Amino acid sequence: MRKVSVYDTTLRDGEQTPGISFPLNYKIQIAKQLDKLGVDYIEAGFPAATKGEFEAVKEIVKLGLNSKISALARLVKEDIDVAMKTDVDMIHIFVPTSKIQVEHTIKKDREEIIQEAVRYVEYIKDHGFECMFSAMDATRTEVDYLKRIYKAVEEAGVDIINVPDTVGVATPFSMYELIKELKEHLKVPVDVHCHNDFGLATANTYAAVKAGADEVQVTVNGIGERAGNACLAEVVMALHALEGIKTNIRTEYLVETSRLVERLSGIKLPPNTPIVGENAFAHESGIHAHGVLKHAATFEPGVITPEMVGHKRRIVIGKHAGRHQIKKILEDAGYAVDEETLTKITEKIKEIGDKGKKVTDLDVITIAEVIMGELSKEERVINIDEATILTGNKITPTAVINAIIDGKKKVTSAIGVGPVDAALKAVAELVGEDVKITEFKMDAISGGSDAIAEVYVTVEDKEGRSFTAKGASTDIVMASIEAVISAVNYLLRMRRKNA
Repeated sequence: MRKVSVYDTTLRDGEQTPGISFPLNYKIQIAKQLDKLGVDYIEAGFPAATKGEFEAVKEIVKLGLNSKISALARLVKEDIDVAMKTDVDMIHIFVPTSKIQVEHTIKKDREEIIQEAVRYVEYIKDHGFECMFSAMDATRTEVDYLKRIYKAVEEAGVDIINVPDTVGVATPFSMYELIKELKEHLKVPVDVHCHNDFGLATANTYAAVKAGADEVQVTVNGIGERAGNACLAEVVMALHALEGIKTNIRTEYLVETSRLVERLSGIKLPPNTPIVGENAFAHESGIHAHGVLKHAATFEPGVITPEMVGHKRRIVIGKHAGRHQIKKILEDAGYAVDEETLTKITEKIKEIGDKGKKVTDLDVITIAEVIMGELSKEERVINIDEATILTGNKITPTAVINAIIDGKKKVTSAIGVGPVDAALKAVAELVGEDVKITEFKMDAISGGSDAIAEVYVTVEDKEGRSFTAKGASTDIVMASIEAVISAVNYLLRMRRKNA
């Protein structure tokens, strides 16, 4: 079975995303996660760029990870010497080769560039390091010249050559032809590095592998210069699921890795991001949801499941919802409804959705109870008696909550990074460690300093059952508490009804 290597450059090219600068502790967290994910190479940085960059690469090397560590260097002896001092496994050297970049950046004779490339490959190999060579802007470089410089470094002992689509102008067709031609000309392994200026980075990387590329350069969430790089999750899953081409990636950690980089980079992923996005396995349309509830492959690719990438399938309620998904939510909560009642509930949900409102699981059950005349019979397992929140410049945010659970008084307290975090942790303590908050979102639904905040939370128990609810208040903290308590109450009631 064919296998390709994965070279991750999140810590180098990914950090070149405008607005991103990872401090050392973030870089270490990301490096450890990439190692857990199973990438073959981690490009830890550009040591000659700054003193901090040099120290960060050295510290990552000291972690003793299973992934090999690579450092970037220009075709400059001082850069290469600095990179060597970090004790990385591989030194990745690059030089511009396209006419436009040679004329306007390094302004060297193109024969001289080949000679220098050979000299520094030999220099790196003589010092016992692996060497990767990149002809920068390869996809705008004449193919004959590319072949010459790549053949020259191959004969000098380079371990792998990289073909960068530096400004993202390749197409899957042109990339396929280029890699195919280079593979016929070279014996050394070929790697590709694709940028996403036209949204083709993943497609170009995929095409390169189809043409024979041995390694792919990617970043987590596709972050990187300008429009970013080829996305690790997309490339890996396209190869695994569509082509049966394997990598060493432990795909069950893809979502976990994506969310870590999302949090540390501050770049929020659109919910419709393939593979790892919030909506990647979410279904609202009644037709789709009905099919998925019967057999997941009806409206999902089939060759990939949410569990494969560390995700979960979600059936979302909205104006496109169908009777089957609404009935499923009610049955899970212990309610049996006849067809006439189900029709009324469905119509009411669609009416709310038409007004632009988000419909939560709790809304479905509340609507059902009102229509069935059972709202007055609601028994809350948990009732908040009093909540006190302490916060300030020199005060660790602390929440103290007095509650009544099944008729018994209970007091809990917790600290957090902010008042909302502290409050949510205190609420979670009320019901024990088997219930956790998996999602938290907030929207202001009116303007001004007294804006009403609408908070949505999803709570999950140890059996994997989850429930979404919302709270609304001019006090963000109380809206959060209200939402969590509502979700936990219904989750507990669901558990007891089905016991």
